[in-house]
Amino acid sequence: MTDRASTGGLAISRGLRGCCPRCGEGRLFQGFLTIRKQCNCCGLDYGFADSGDGPAVFVILIGGGIVVFAALMTEVVYQPPYWLHAALWIPLIFLVTLAPLRLIKGVLIALQYHHRAAEGRLERRDDL
Repeated sequence: MTDRASTGGLAISRGLRGCCPRCGEGRLFQGFLTIRKQCNCCGLDYGFADSGDGPAVFVILIGGGIVVFAALMTEVVYQPPYWLHAALWIPLIFLVTLAPLRLIKGVLIALQYHHRAAEGRLERRDDL
């Protein structure tokens, strides 16, 4: 097997498990969302890993859509009091935002490694 993950599916699987994108054995995370400095098994430097706001954007769009749709449907069908809305949707908001955040961050970092993603660089092209 090569130095990199051979398929995108393997990279996604390793990201979901929070494992090293290269070897699949070491841990990617040190805390809940904190990335380690390097893999504790193969020594891969995680300096390339920068998911930025990507995981938060996916969580907000997907989780927000779920919660807003459920709240609107509940309001239209049952018309519960406001305190019941708060009791229902505040815990659901925490569930649909915090639970997938680490998973999505792991997948985005593993895909960065798989596709050799890097910062954009301006290069002078003399052939233009």
